[in-house]
Amino acid sequence: MLKHKFKAKPVTDDGIRFASKKEHKRYTELKLLQKYGEVVFFLRQVPFYLSGGVKYLCDYQVFWTDGNVTFEDVKGMKTPMYILKKKQVEATYPITITEI
Repeated sequence: MLKHKFKAKPVTDDGIRFASKKEHKRYTELKLLQKYGEVVFFLRQVPFYLSGGVKYLCDYQVFWTDGNVTFEDVKGMKTPMYILKKKQVEATYPITITEI
């Protein structure tokens, strides 16, 4: 098995491979929030296309019952590339990415 450069431990649940325990934890939280009626539904690995053929994957897009839609990225370590892509996405699209 390959080791992650930031020592994140992959987890598999519901047939989905998560890059880290932290990302899996948020998935579990979102499923519970959906079960209890606070979240209508959520999407995983939502792509945003940037200039130069660059693609950014946001971990979660969450549709809340109050009508709000949020974008969440689960981060243990913020790499310079992540910081740059996040800024580009927020400058290109009318969204704010929340770091969990």
